[in-house]
Amino acid sequence: MSIPSSLLASESITFEGAIELTQSLLSFMEADRLLQADIQQAVTSLVKTQNGARGFFVTYLTDDREEPDHPSPGVVEALRSAPEIVAELLVKNLAMSAAMVVHHSRQQKQEMAADSARVQERSRNLIQILQIPACQTIASQMLESLQSANGKYETFFQRWGYDDEQKLAMGSAVRSAIG
Repeated sequence: MSIPSSLLASESITFEGAIELTQSLLSFMEADRLLQADIQQAVTSLVKTQNGARGFFVTYLTDDREEPDHPSPGVVEALRSAPEIVAELLVKNLAMSAAMVVHHSRQQKQEMAADSARVQERSRNLIQILQIPACQTIASQMLESLQSANGKYETFFQRWGYDDEQKLAMGSAVRSAIG
């Protein structure tokens, strides 16, 4: 069995193209139609670019299937192949989803809050499984920005307009992931 070329991302893949490719990949995985080496090759092709990695994570972390709750060896090894891109996106997904749990809970949108909590849990789980040193570095920088209202991630927090309660939830989530 060899991997269909349609499951391999090009260097010029768009964010939207990466979402579509990841959806196809998850369907193949669910149908047990790929070897772990094929899964690793497909995910590696996605996460080597910013657009590919963003599209992969937005799809993978929010998918209704169980695969993202228990990442396969092929996914794990592929994510380790691009530590800088993967680490930043995972830590940001962890923080943003924690903030969205607060937001949706305030709006009494329990289903959306539960979806955000699932993304938060999946992000935390991947950070802990991968043990990429860059995750620790980025998490520390993010915590520093949360504490000092300054630093590398302060513009990120300002751009999304996170309030104190959301920042508290973000800090708690990030600390729990890096333990």
